[in-house]
Amino acid sequence: MHTIHDRMRDVCITTLIDGMAKDPTIFFLTADLGSPKLDVLCQRFPDRVINIGIAEQNLVNIAAGMALEGFKVFAYAIAPFITMRCYEQIRNNLALLSTIRPMNVTLLGVGAGLSYDVSGPTHQAMEDISIMRTLPNIEVMSPSDTLCARSMIDYSLNTNSVRYIRLDSKPLPHIYNQNSLIDIKTGFCEIASGTDLCIVSTGYMTHKALAALHILGQHSTKVGLIDIFILKSFDNAKLAKILKRYKAVLTIEEAFIGKGGLDSAILHLMATQKINASFSNIGLRDHYQFRSDARDAILETLGLGEKAIARRIKRYLAKR
Repeated sequence: MHTIHDRMRDVCITTLIDGMAKDPTIFFLTADLGSPKLDVLCQRFPDRVINIGIAEQNLVNIAAGMALEGFKVFAYAIAPFITMRCYEQIRNNLALLSTIRPMNVTLLGVGAGLSYDVSGPTHQAMEDISIMRTLPNIEVMSPSDTLCARSMIDYSLNTNSVRYIRLDSKPLPHIYNQNSLIDIKTGFCEIASGTDLCIVSTGYMTHKALAALHILGQHSTKVGLIDIFILKSFDNAKLAKILKRYKAVLTIEEAFIGKGGLDSAILHLMATQKINASFSNIGLRDHYQFRSDARDAILETLGLGEKAIARRIKRYLAKR
């Protein structure tokens, strides 16, 4: 794993600065959420950056209206606010309306999972994967590092559709490098190949899975790792071909499990593609977290830290 640490939102906005310099049809809307990089964007393109205020429902309405006029619109807010506060507007004005009128809208939600750790459950996003996957015509994207996030912005600029990108709020190390082939249409990357157990993870949990493999040392050769960064419309056939090599599949997500998230997507794939492997999942149970602590400490307590994941894998390998 590379040691460079960047914030996803900064890399996304920097990529948009370059894009907006070339394409006058790109607009950036924010629900009063700022950042130093966004200040640069505002200075460069004051006529194409609009602060809608703390009004996410109106943010989505305006984004939809501008997209219908042919603009490429990026709408930016805290993850639970841009998905849950305005869910009806997303359903009617983006998911439903884009069936009739193609539009290019990217919802940028900052604060995936528990990344706003000390802000409490109001600012944490455990439900967003499930509820956004429910909506037709909306892609759900979950990058694990900034290079993956940047690829999603490039994809968004060149693809006339609606998508939700869930961004981690913390600076994270790179998983990929500049030469990595991040195929957005495939929707996943096989980071490690194993012989027995395959971990399927998304977002920050891919970092935890990699750390767990490091703890396992030589035993990690039996464990494969797939980073899923498109949580809808990934390449089913290609992923199924990989999973059929394994005896067991383990999904890991920083979201509620058994609620239509990553685990549900993989279970559905295994059922429809007749993948004869055992299945288990790691994620958040049916409970909100009111504990104010560092994210990694919370995750370890909940069984999602690298030590907890490594113990879970060791128990499985011991049984085999």
